[in-house]
Amino acid sequence: MDQDSHCTMERELLEAVSRITTFSTPSPPDEEQNQPKAEISCQGRKENREKDDLQDSNASLSPNSSMTTKELQEYWRSEKRQCRQVKLLFEIPSTRIVEHHLSKYVMYKIIILQTGSFDSNKSVIERRYSDFEKLHRNLLEEFREEMEDVTFPKKTLTGNFTEEIINERKLAFKDYLRLLYSMKYIRRSKKFIDFLTRLELQEAYGCLRGGHYTKALEILLEVIGLQERLTRGNPVSIVPTLCAIVVCHKDLENPASAFEYGEKALSRLRVHTSHRYYIPLLETMITLAYELGKDFLSLQEKLEEWKAKKDPIRVFTLKELAVREYIQ
Repeated sequence: MDQDSHCTMERELLEAVSRITTFSTPSPPDEEQNQPKAEISCQGRKENREKDDLQDSNASLSPNSSMTTKELQEYWRSEKRQCRQVKLLFEIPSTRIVEHHLSKYVMYKIIILQTGSFDSNKSVIERRYSDFEKLHRNLLEEFREEMEDVTFPKKTLTGNFTEEIINERKLAFKDYLRLLYSMKYIRRSKKFIDFLTRLELQEAYGCLRGGHYTKALEILLEVIGLQERLTRGNPVSIVPTLCAIVVCHKDLENPASAFEYGEKALSRLRVHTSHRYYIPLLETMITLAYELGKDFLSLQEKLEEWKAKKDPIRVFTLKELAVREYIQ
């Protein structure tokens, strides 16, 4: 290769790296404050744009620089990972072996906490290998392209309960959750959120249906904090949980607490008056407001306004709706 050709290739490589570095530069601090915290903290970093930028970088290289292209792709992936601001951290500090009848499995304790400051409201859940495996299988159905670089710890024929294998999986599952959460579309997906909350919600609603309101409330209050963190882009999705908390407080004769959580739920339904929980929640809030000596006329006006616009239909009570959630 003559010197001119070598210089040309070197110049093209430097231009491509410069182009990638420009796109992966984090936003200034004042710009970060204007963006949602759960979003990627780098200015202009969008999923489609990432692919277009990479294609542009590759196009600038000469046909004889295929190895350089691979190096640039690896550089690009590294830059993307470093540039994301992860809002939640996942730790797996311990495990326990469960033996139940003919089955034996390992439960992994997962602690989920917020980054940036001391988190007194950390969430603690437990999941087994089969739960992770089901999550991975479900995500591949919808996000196969995004997960092409995501590895999942394989099952082994023997040694699944040795300390060495368990410790390896603890680290692998920690990295697995961190990587999934770093991908915007995956962390917002129902499948990922269900993995982190559904088992606890099923238990809570089972307690509610059985009349064990204290236990149901305890679990729901644990879950709601995590749900709020995971669904900031979709606040309406936690309305059923908020309403279940209202039902529990109401049946435990805590009207003030029931009204407090009812207000939170109503605020999320302000522009979603066709939501199935809207009217049952309004009716419950009117009853609670009257009991507490609060203004219930404004709530009554909203109810009458809705009824005037809609054809009369059968509406479940708030409690009837709650007991129907998470029935298999």
